[in-house]
Order: sequence, then structure tokens, then C-alpha cells
Amino acid sequence: MKKIGIILLVAAAVLTIGSCGNNTQKVPFDNGDSASMSIDSTLYGICGEATSMNMLQLITDTGDTLMLDISYAKDKDQVFGGLQVGDRMAVMPNYTMSEASIVINQSALLGNWVMPNPIDGSDEVGISIKEGGVAESIDQGSIIYRTWRLVKGHLEIVLVRDGANDVEELNIYDLVKLTADSLIYKDAEETFEYSRQKPKETYGEEVTLEDDSFDDFKM
Repeated sequence: MKKIGIILLVAAAVLTIGSCGNNTQKVPFDNGDSASMSIDSTLYGICGEATSMNMLQLITDTGDTLMLDISYAKDKDQVFGGLQVGDRMAVMPNYTMSEASIVINQSALLGNWVMPNPIDGSDEVGISIKEGGVAESIDQGSIIYRTWRLVKGHLEIVLVRDGANDVEELNIYDLVKLTADSLIYKDAEETFEYSRQKPKETYGEEVTLEDDSFDDFKM
């Protein structure tokens, strides 16, 4: 009888462990790819005053202050947007949190980015990247941008295409270039090259000057 009781207890424990193992946590933007289900190790924070040419001081959102060597990232052209004290940064670190492989200036990424219309080049179309992960389309109705974020060194953009019954589409891009006035990113099929949209010039009402007359010079 004792042997039977022990066997039953062991079987119950195995069933309990097995049922716990079936519980999985949902990952934001999970598209079923095993890579997307891994934990995002990106560090997010502010560029600190102790930042130098090859060292980034990152004051993380969790309150830590890290000094990260960015020499490797610079050698591989993986520093995007430059380093400006006070700007928000997204950084891919090594396991010791001492070196960065990818450095992205989130503040530099914000703004309106446009390119000539691919159809006829008559006007400009593009994407507006805003704070809080909000994305909007610029002068294009066939694509409606909704959200963006930086994950694992990639730019993720969620959009809806015209006629797709409001079905959201997740696109993951590699950054190629990010400067004050240029943004380039790509996936396996396309490369998107944008320029920062310049503010439209506004002019006041035209003033018409009257011709001089003899009366204007009378004393």
C-alpha cells in the first residue's frame, strides 16, 4: 500500500510540472517566429554628460548608469543618429553590459520623413515617426502607418494597407543610415530612403508700392 501511495504522489507531481510548463507568456508583436519570442535585451535610456567619442554613458529607464564602449558599433557602422546629451537612446549591449553592438538615437529618429512619390514623383510621401510609438502616413492613402518601436536593434512598423479589411501588418527593418536629414532602412525585399521633410515656406501678402509723385516732395 505504501508503494502505491508513493507512485501516485510522483505521478501527480509530474502532471503538475507538465501543466506549468505549458503556460507561455505572450510577447508583444509576436508573429510566430522563434526569434521574436526571445527576450528583448535592448537597453533604453538617456545619453549622459560623461559620453565621449568611444564611450556612451547611458542612464537607463530603470535608473542604472552604465558606461558602454561603442568602438565595435562604430567600426561596424552601427551607430545611428549620433550621440547628443539628453537624447533618448536604444542600445544592444553584450552580456556583461560593458560594450554596445548597436546604438540608435531615438530622438533623432523622430520627425517627418519623405521621399518622391514612387508612382510619378510629382509629390512627396512618407512616414511621420512620433513620440509614444505613434506613426502616421504622410500624403498616402494606400498605406496607413500606426505604430513603431525599436526592438533588438531593428525598427518595427505596424501598418494597414488599403483594402486589407483593417488587418494590421508588422514589418521589421534593418537601419542603414540615420542622420539629421536622412533616414534609410531596409528589409529583404525593399530599401526605403527618406529625407527629413522641410517646413513649407510661407509668405505674407504681397505689398504694392505706389509710384512716386510730385506731391510727395512738397515742403
